[in-house]
Amino acid sequence: MLIVLAGLPGTGKTMVARSLASILPAVHLRIDSIEQALRASGIADDAMGAAGYAAAFALAADNLALGQCVIADAVNPIREAREAWRNVALRAGAPLFEAELTCSQRDEHRRRVESRTADIEGHRLPDWQAVEQRHYEAWDREHLLIDTAARTPEQVVAVIMSEIAHMRGL
Repeated sequence: MLIVLAGLPGTGKTMVARSLASILPAVHLRIDSIEQALRASGIADDAMGAAGYAAAFALAADNLALGQCVIADAVNPIREAREAWRNVALRAGAPLFEAELTCSQRDEHRRRVESRTADIEGHRLPDWQAVEQRHYEAWDREHLLIDTAARTPEQVVAVIMSEIAHMRGL
């Protein structure tokens, strides 16, 4: 199964992805880690987004072909990125589960963004202004939408696990 977690920075994607990866178990593909490794190798920032996502799509395909569950942890701000994940799952013959994490309480979202610390060497986290100004296209298909404003990461994981079980008919 390919599980795609999307949403703006500070909505809890990475915390949820890490928890899910240990429960399922699954391979956790974090775009921030991939992009930081590419950046450290000298790839220019203007090519970063496309290169990071392309690498993640290839890694997801490889792991799905091995029968692994894969969790994609990325903002996925545009339709093209979401379609590419869908195509990875289709080509692998794997079920696709998509969840968009949001934080509806502006002050809470800002607090999260401003209180985060980088856990990847050299990674520069976006500030609140960058998050607010980020281009993020509305979804045009059905997916699970989870507001994390008043939920703990454990509660979000429970919602996702319940939906996955329902999807699998368990």
